[in-house]
Amino acid sequence: MVPTPRVSRGTAPSLSPVTRPSTVDLIAVELRNAVYAGALPVGSAIREVEMSGQLGVSRGPFREAAQRLVQEGLLRSTPGRGLSVVRIGRDRVHELYEARASVETTAARIAVERATAVEVAAVRAAHDDLVVAERTEDARRVGDADLNVHWTLVAASGNPWLLRWMTTLIVEVRIASFTLSEEYAVRKDTAESHVDIVERFEARDADGLVSAIRANLDDAVLRLLAPESVEVETFDEPRPSSAPRLEPITPTFSEP
Repeated sequence: MVPTPRVSRGTAPSLSPVTRPSTVDLIAVELRNAVYAGALPVGSAIREVEMSGQLGVSRGPFREAAQRLVQEGLLRSTPGRGLSVVRIGRDRVHELYEARASVETTAARIAVERATAVEVAAVRAAHDDLVVAERTEDARRVGDADLNVHWTLVAASGNPWLLRWMTTLIVEVRIASFTLSEEYAVRKDTAESHVDIVERFEARDADGLVSAIRANLDDAVLRLLAPESVEVETFDEPRPSSAPRLEPITPTFSEP
């Protein structure tokens, strides 16, 4: 059973291969979603006592869950200063997107060969959600739906390692967006920019799908590093900067 996220509409970072999450699993999901949503802003300190109290959990499981995010590269541990949310600056964007391209294109080739009709339909449904999100003109909702198209395509590969890596990469992409700009911006034609990806997948065109993914990611890098050079209209909203606030965890099942 996968817990429902409380801090973000996006589904991608919330989904986990764990079938019976422990309290530590649930805390890790909450923290990961909070970073993804900006509820824990880039560079902000992780106050163990305060946040474990907000979640209604003891400090031991909270500390263990936080260390998982340190291992994933989403939190930083600094001697004498504790934990904080990482920043991903301009110097790391190309490497981040190289990793993302590697995971997505590898998964794409596998998915073209192995995905079931249901999994292909799931990618189309994710794109339909992106179309709906775009009509709301809500930048964050569009961004979540955009990333979920990519996440669902990786999920269609059926490879749990690629899926786990993609989950972390998606959060890191959001961190980079929050680090590099005071505004979170997405293309107004985001749905249209993903049509080729979906149609190539439905056609089982592996080479075409890989090319479409790379073109999409190259455009994303350009918009992150040189937004003034990209002549597209965008939906924008301020980068989150509010004090961290998490909702209490209430497991609805027994721990193993």
